Amino acid sequence: MRKEQLININPAARRTLRLCGWFGPISIGICLVGLVVAGALPFPLGPDNTQEEVVAFYSGGTHVVMGLAVASVGLGLMALLIAGITFVMWKSEGDAPILTLIQLVTGTITVACLMFPIMIMAIAAFRPGRFGELTVLMNDISWLLFITPIAPFIAQDISIAIAILTTERELFPRWLGYFNLWVGFTFTFDIITYAFREGPFAWNKLLILWLAFLSYSLWAFAMGYGVLKAIPAQASGNYVTLEDAG
Repeated sequence: MRKEQLININPAARRTLRLCGWFGPISIGICLVGLVVAGALPFPLGPDNTQEEVVAFYSGGTHVVMGLAVASVGLGLMALLIAGITFVMWKSEGDAPILTLIQLVTGTITVACLMFPIMIMAIAAFRPGRFGELTVLMNDISWLLFITPIAPFIAQDISIAIAILTTERELFPRWLGYFNLWVGFTFTFDIITYAFREGPFAWNKLLILWLAFLSYSLWAFAMGYGVLKAIPAQASGNYVTLEDAG
């Protein structure tokens, strides 16, 4: 049994932190619904699709642009989970929350890396009558920006793993540290998609898009669980203040 498992905070803060934890799976759910409605999943466009096929997708109708817009909202809401993780890590590290700050900065960047490419797709679908070459360019930019910026994701996962596995106050379950190392490893394949327009390493194939999507979704669920696990069921009355938070 760990000595300090729970964060003692006032009821209002406890509710807010619980909301942050739940927005891990909620954000993934909203994103998935949006991408399915748009038709971007389960059969995403790939680098081997013709110009006509790309233009046809983005000219598919209002459901395409609205589905992509909903997906971007879902990914943007992932910032709430990042805030919850940051708070728990901050409490765990104490006076020198360096790993917490690394996680906060890189986690914020990852949200932008996921949200803005989907917004570019929505912009492409907003006015589909433009030149086909331009639509293909916007599609390529969107997918490559969505898949390949691996550095902030890996740095975030490593900082979380180190914090969990090395700090004395274990507010996250220890298995989450090893899990974050695994998730970071799964992203390392994504950068090589620049070299492939077909085959298993193309951006829409199993080892690139689907492995990254699965590992990130599992990460969001697992870290949301970790945040919720760090919250006591009831407050004890000895609340943490800003002066005591370190």
